[in-house]
Amino acid sequence: MAQSLSKIYIHLVFHIKKNSPAIREEHKNDLYAYMGSVIKSNDSIPIIINGTADHVHILCVMSKNISLAKLTEEIKRHSSRWIKTLDPRYTKFAWQGGYAGFSVSQSIHDKTKQYIANQEEHHKKFTFKEELIRFLKEYGVEYNEAYLFED
Repeated sequence: MAQSLSKIYIHLVFHIKKNSPAIREEHKNDLYAYMGSVIKSNDSIPIIINGTADHVHILCVMSKNISLAKLTEEIKRHSSRWIKTLDPRYTKFAWQGGYAGFSVSQSIHDKTKQYIANQEEHHKKFTFKEELIRFLKEYGVEYNEAYLFED
């Protein structure tokens, strides 16, 4: 083939550190827009970004020229620096070191997009930990629960 082509949908999830200040409601949309710009600057395409006060879900088309680890690092590093400029309450803001990334097929793209859009409603019924463990089991990801969350 003369050219490299791909369309890889990724559902990316990560959480704030335990001692980090929560993401305030009035800053969420600006934070998500900023994250979208970081994704774009890494030749990837943001589709939807949403979450709650303590975690974020991102659905994007990942560039063929970047690894998931590098894209996640860029999003977390830049957004952490950026949010600290918004308000002195975010001085100690930090994301946990890890992340969860799941492939999304074209056939469940819309379902995943809707799931991410409804995060606030969804988390009235389930905690983030319950949600993450359900995803890990659904995707057959081996994990040690003792290492899922940092102190």
